[in-house]
Amino acid sequence: MHLLSINGKRVLLDCGLFQGKRAEAFERNKNFPFDASSIDAVVLSHCHIDHAGNLPNLVRNGFTGPIFATSATRDLCNVMLYDSAYLQERDVEYVNKQLKKRKEPLVEPLYTTEDVEATVSQIVGIRYGQSVEVADGVTISFADAGHVLGSAVTRIETKENGKSRTIGFSGDLGRKNMPILKDPEPIGDVDIWISESTYGGRIHEPIEGMQQRLLNVIQKTIDRGGKLIVPSFSVGKTQEFLYVLFTLNDTGKLPPIPIFVDSPLSVNTTEVFKMHPECFDAETMAYIVRNEDPFGFGRLKYIRSVEESKKLNDLSGPCMIVAASGMCEGGRILHHLANNIDNPANTILVIGFMAEHTLGRRIVERQPQVKIYGEPHPLKAEVAILNSFSAHAGQDELVAYTQTMDKSKLRQTFLVHGELTQAQQLSQKLSESGVGKVSIPARGDTVEFSS
Repeated sequence: MHLLSINGKRVLLDCGLFQGKRAEAFERNKNFPFDASSIDAVVLSHCHIDHAGNLPNLVRNGFTGPIFATSATRDLCNVMLYDSAYLQERDVEYVNKQLKKRKEPLVEPLYTTEDVEATVSQIVGIRYGQSVEVADGVTISFADAGHVLGSAVTRIETKENGKSRTIGFSGDLGRKNMPILKDPEPIGDVDIWISESTYGGRIHEPIEGMQQRLLNVIQKTIDRGGKLIVPSFSVGKTQEFLYVLFTLNDTGKLPPIPIFVDSPLSVNTTEVFKMHPECFDAETMAYIVRNEDPFGFGRLKYIRSVEESKKLNDLSGPCMIVAASGMCEGGRILHHLANNIDNPANTILVIGFMAEHTLGRRIVERQPQVKIYGEPHPLKAEVAILNSFSAHAGQDELVAYTQTMDKSKLRQTFLVHGELTQAQQLSQKLSESGVGKVSIPARGDTVEFSS
């Protein structure tokens, strides 16, 4: 969440939910560091909850302006934000039952489905490459970020007091040659560059060989007679993973194992993916043209109901269960972890980023015991990490993208959206590559450009 003040107008870049320790996260998400009604417009890079998830709370607190995003992002938000509100309402209902018993004050969700309805009506869908004036003296255009369906790198042209500046905002930057989506597009030269740094200190495994590494993990688990439990974000990550499984199945390489996608949100999201082929790369479009569904094949079954989900516990023999949430902080994945984490025959397959203070991070760190639903569980299952599936650019890819800009014109680079150690390592690499004046702002920092 980044605030631009230009010509007396206030434009917000993204408005995501902070994820971390529960109490801290709730307070940070509930209370904005500004008056929500003072915001003139929001520019949204993509649909993921850490970028779009607090928009309904912004609207609830008085924001009435337009939210500019790609059409695919608009349609995905229509699914994701309702799901987020539903989960909050359900969680608050449970918490209030406990508070009522203790005669303590009841709590409210950050926002409700009614707030989401108002929010979605304020989203304005625009095309990649289309120039739109979002406020007086502020014009934006989107380039494909290649991170998730509809994700965008934003180019912001500003005119203030007779001076022109160009600001670039990465949102989340994707990677070249990833399944389904087109590669990230350069946005040209900018004066100010605001870049994510999620994997600023890490170079991912090469995408080449991704399929074989996955096959090795699947076969090892089958040989042990175990199950593969795959935590996955419902939007983007699940579809990319299914696409890889589809291509393996299409070429006859995928071992005979039933696959279940246990996430109603994933089912709904996949339908939105099918509505936006304009975001697909050439390989995916070739499947579509041949009338093949890259998100579904014979041995794949989508699970919607709770009853069907519970029946997966009774399955004997190897199978794969893909479920949300991606960081194991809620959703049906908790149910499957609780039932399978203590069996050494099983594998927990990690294909995405796990933030600090999440159950997913504790599993990645292979802590000997973790809590699920408040109960301790020994971590005996194998933990396999395939970071080649990451949809975030790694350190080398972030540096390479910045190198597409004229460094002599780049006056300032800000590294955001990453743990401090990751941002620091990226800052060092950018400096070594000739990028000058790299800063890592802290929450609440303000920078003024007067010349």
